[in-house]
Amino acid sequence: MRRVEHIMGFPISLVVEDEDATAAAAEPAFDWLRAVDARFSPFRADSEVSRLDRGELAPHELSAELTEVLDLCEEYRVATGGAFDVRLPGRGLDPCAMVKGWAVQRAAELLTDRGAKKLCLNAGGDVAATGGPWRVGVRHPERADRLCTVLEITDGAVATSARYERGDHILDGRTGRPATGLLSLTVVAPSLTEADATATAAFAMGAEGVAWAAGRAGCEVFAVDAEQRVFRTAGLRVAAA
Repeated sequence: MRRVEHIMGFPISLVVEDEDATAAAAEPAFDWLRAVDARFSPFRADSEVSRLDRGELAPHELSAELTEVLDLCEEYRVATGGAFDVRLPGRGLDPCAMVKGWAVQRAAELLTDRGAKKLCLNAGGDVAATGGPWRVGVRHPERADRLCTVLEITDGAVATSARYERGDHILDGRTGRPATGLLSLTVVAPSLTEADATATAAFAMGAEGVAWAAGRAGCEVFAVDAEQRVFRTAGLRVAAA
């Protein structure tokens, strides 16, 4: 069973290779992702995030899900010394860097809770998968038609932060300026919540973020810095040719 929808500003594709997979089985996961987009988008005036940012909601009035996301954002802000920050001066509250991986991981869990055994959920290039092996290509940061490497995962997630799709869009919260020390940074972790947040946070830290991400429990890293030097951790599983 294969399905693609455009949600949260990017394509989300699902592949389930179970013999008894049906299109209906995917509906709860995509319903969840659409609901997250409506409730958490800072670009929707009526979203919970926008209402909180305007001061229309008190902390005790927030949903359990938004409270969880904001707690994760604070955890990563502290861990990076402020490089990862969803409340930058002069900008509204924008937790998208945390919401994407968190929401897609939850969608994958909805599928496995309903019996899916072998699936790959790809959200704009970030992947949550179970029942592999699955092969996940890491795009060359300067050549759209080439890969730097191909990773192999069985149960886990892969996320990449880079400058090639949206330019210098990741800001270092410590300075408020674009993070430019890296061209791309990929993290493999047990969940997409952790992989995506760690990749974004490490990219915001610049060159020092490679060692920081590599030191996180359960995380493996592949990175290319601004001088095109390649870094990879010893435990990174590269697919056979």
